[in-house]
Amino acid sequence: MASITIRNLDDGLKARLRIQAAVHDKSMEDEARDILRNALSVVPSGTPNLAKSIRARFASVGGVDLPETPRAPMREPPSFD
Repeated sequence: MASITIRNLDDGLKARLRIQAAVHDKSMEDEARDILRNALSVVPSGTPNLAKSIRARFASVGGVDLPETPRAPMREPPSFD
């Protein structure tokens, strides 16, 4: 198992963790593990779609109307006689 050290933890936050651990009849370390486990157990909804993200980002700007480009008929394929 891995271990971590958390430095510069706010005194008030540490006190709240100690109280919450006591309420749950656990050690502070066990309580912190449970908090991390619960916070990270939510699986993200999947990878975001790039096109949808871009569309949502620029939705407030509005759409752009581009003129249609006229197309010429297809050319005949080359003959290799």
